Amino acid sequence: MVFSTGIIFLLMMSLLRLALFLAFSKQGHSPGALIPSFVLGIRYDLRYVGILDVILLLLGIFRVSDPFRSGWARRLALGLIGVAAFLVLFFYSVDFAHYSYLSQRLNASVLNYLTDAGISVHMVWQTYPVIRIVLLLVFGTWLFRKAFRALYERIHRRPAVELSRKARVAWYLIPFLLLGLAIFGRIGQYPLRWSDAFTLGSDYQASIALNPFQSFFSSLKFRHSIYDEAKVRAAVPELASYFGWDSAVDRRVSGMSALPAGLCERVIAPRPGTLTSHPNVVVVICESFSAYKSSMWGNPLNTTPFFSGLCRQGIFFDHCFTPSYGTARGVWATITGIPDVAAATTTSSRNPAAVDEHTIINDFKGYEKFYFLGGSTSWANIRGLLTNNIKGLHVYEQENFSAPKVDVWGISDKNLFLEANKVLKQQQQPFFAIIQTADNHRPYTIPEEDRKTFELRTMPQDSLRRYGFESNDEMNAFRYTDFSYQTFIETVSKEKYFDNTVFLFVGDHGIDGDAGDMFPRAWTDQRLTSEHVPLLIYAPKLLPARRVDGDCSQVDVLPTLAGLCHIAYNNTTLGRDLLDSATRHGKEMAFIYDPDAANIGVVKGGYFYRRGLRTGREEMVSTTGNDPVPADVLKGPVGRELKQLSEGMYELSRYMLLENKKKDGL
Repeated sequence: MVFSTGIIFLLMMSLLRLALFLAFSKQGHSPGALIPSFVLGIRYDLRYVGILDVILLLLGIFRVSDPFRSGWARRLALGLIGVAAFLVLFFYSVDFAHYSYLSQRLNASVLNYLTDAGISVHMVWQTYPVIRIVLLLVFGTWLFRKAFRALYERIHRRPAVELSRKARVAWYLIPFLLLGLAIFGRIGQYPLRWSDAFTLGSDYQASIALNPFQSFFSSLKFRHSIYDEAKVRAAVPELASYFGWDSAVDRRVSGMSALPAGLCERVIAPRPGTLTSHPNVVVVICESFSAYKSSMWGNPLNTTPFFSGLCRQGIFFDHCFTPSYGTARGVWATITGIPDVAAATTTSSRNPAAVDEHTIINDFKGYEKFYFLGGSTSWANIRGLLTNNIKGLHVYEQENFSAPKVDVWGISDKNLFLEANKVLKQQQQPFFAIIQTADNHRPYTIPEEDRKTFELRTMPQDSLRRYGFESNDEMNAFRYTDFSYQTFIETVSKEKYFDNTVFLFVGDHGIDGDAGDMFPRAWTDQRLTSEHVPLLIYAPKLLPARRVDGDCSQVDVLPTLAGLCHIAYNNTTLGRDLLDSATRHGKEMAFIYDPDAANIGVVKGGYFYRRGLRTGREEMVSTTGNDPVPADVLKGPVGRELKQLSEGMYELSRYMLLENKKKDGL
């Protein structure tokens, strides 16, 4: 009974892994190349099958709890098997939805959505066939329990065989040892670990190998983190030349028993040659604005032709990266200038200890401050980040707009832009406004009111997959964002404030996916597509157009805007003025943190270096071609520099999340 149960569960989990591969197959990964992933996956599955079998084996040791000798034990054993079958089906159902949504196996970060349960439930309801999934769960559990009951009855009808005491001990001891080996995962000092999947060569291969139990429970224990003071002290001199810290910073670090507040603060004076007209500022945080899916890099589907045209008229940074994946992390990085290096199960905006943060927005003295969101700022506790830290902020949400709600994310992006313009055109003094979009997101709603002017397109499935899209719904939602940007710019260009306004567009994050031949393989295999986003400064009446190809980051947004607008500001964090060539030249780089895979890294000078926080495993790949990086480069001066940058940025970010407090109360 024990081994029959194990074989059935192992077969079921293997078939579900195969289903994941068939449902989410990626260009460049043939079934043959994924054989190591499937083999490793069986080892992960054996771990959880082994746990169930050990429980059943323990029940059979004593006569009183033997399912074949006791009625209550039989009911208990079949009940446990039924619960196990339900958990497998439930975890894999959530896992498939999670992978469809984020291209990542189920992990403990899914618990974040419980903090915004109302929005999450509505999004799930509007995106997935919830009733059918529930019915399948119930039916599948009933079917498995019925099958195991039939298996039990068949075994029970067989003649009982009486074993000697020694034979009985051997019968239980040998399987127990074998099951223990299956649970441990290997013969050796250390057990099979979740991180072993990431030695296979790419994140997709690792995803195929993992199962949702392994990825979820392995990440659960890394929810909480604090900074290491000794590592912070060591990081400051390593990063000093990149951020213009003078010797006073080193003295503050080395001369005090405790790290001081404003550890890396530097006061930046207005730069000569910048805009002295007190220009308005509009920052558009663009939902899921993934670079490889857009037109600026030549995607043949030409999904964002209008925005591509804007980029030719503005200052376009084509090597911009977000420090991490996720909207909440992107908003945090943009507003605070700190990479959100919180653990996988949370984000810094949800951390009460990090609610007090300095932001350069407050240095725009004499500016009215606005934040526009089509839904609710209660999402991810963004309201706390905004209202607690931006002085005099006016927040406009769904309830403040006359436009109708279209889905769980509130009003449409087009209407959000139009509603924002209604407010901004009435202002009599300079303003700093942030508009956060949401439509380029499941459930990919195209409002009925726009279907006459916005034409839906249908492309063959092979073309969609080849150029980065899973479905026509996703592609059309991406195109709808371009339609919304066009509506916005065409509308505001007729307003009086347009000529003296700096518009900055930046993606909140990219989308993991197969960039095919549009980018070198590292962008797909090392998931740079998750962080690579457009960054555009558009002010056609104020700034000449140019394209900038140096590596930069989302955390650079506010220092760049302050420098451009001739603002004196306090920079206490890890962003830099991208237009100040005197301090930036030769030091272009972008820090990247992957909370789910527990990797830190840096993109710099044509390389992407990353290191596993749990495993210590290092790798370096080229961002400009497909040739492997020689080992002596990783171990040489370039590799050592990128390692120091990665570790320094990570440690200082951990510190700043908790210690970058405002100087003045609101």
